[in-house]
Amino acid sequence: MKAMILAAGRGERMRPLTDTTPKPLLRAGGRALIEYHLDNLVRAGIADIVVNHAHLGAQIVAALGDGARYGAQIAYSPEPEGALETGGGIQRALPLLGDGPFLVVNGDIWTDFDYAALPHDFAGLAYLVLVDNPEHHPAGDFCLRDGRVYDNSGDNAGDNTGDGNGPRLTFSGIGLYRAALFAGCAPGQFPLAPLLRAAMARGEVRGMHYTGRWWDIGTPQRLAELDRLLGGL
Repeated sequence: MKAMILAAGRGERMRPLTDTTPKPLLRAGGRALIEYHLDNLVRAGIADIVVNHAHLGAQIVAALGDGARYGAQIAYSPEPEGALETGGGIQRALPLLGDGPFLVVNGDIWTDFDYAALPHDFAGLAYLVLVDNPEHHPAGDFCLRDGRVYDNSGDNAGDNTGDGNGPRLTFSGIGLYRAALFAGCAPGQFPLAPLLRAAMARGEVRGMHYTGRWWDIGTPQRLAELDRLLGGL
């Protein structure tokens, strides 16, 4: 299996830190955020990795090189300034991701999730890892019932009680996908979420609930909190 780390975002909420440093190279616990992903992927036996980049992307390439010192083989998928959003970025990288299911990880999370726990095959077009809702996202994203993921949009979207499909959980930014999820999409900038919701409506998204450590690094304050956490490990 191949993996892709999403590293092209501008990181507007992380400014001014990201004015001079791309978000994946921000440091916590003495290391760049993206290095934790590389180590965890290689530890799980996933060494063929694609990294997309746009904002200050040359810094990412210079820092990671070909990936050899991490035990990985890194290929890069450059994007135009402004990036292509998650959907467009993945679609652009499809020629580098092979013919089978591939793993995609958001570069702006930290987790101790064991990627070896993911299935080697799954029914449908996507398999998502969901986590408990953090304080800054109490309403969650999707529902999980009997291994199937459902969209949570509807009249009750302001709470986290779900709609009969189980409580709403938060998408971790870790997912397995098939290239067919992007069939018919024109190249360019577009989000991933509408594709996932359409696939959910067809019953083509599976998933799991992870209850271990997971950190969404969306603000300088949360980065500082993660730095303190990792410093105490």
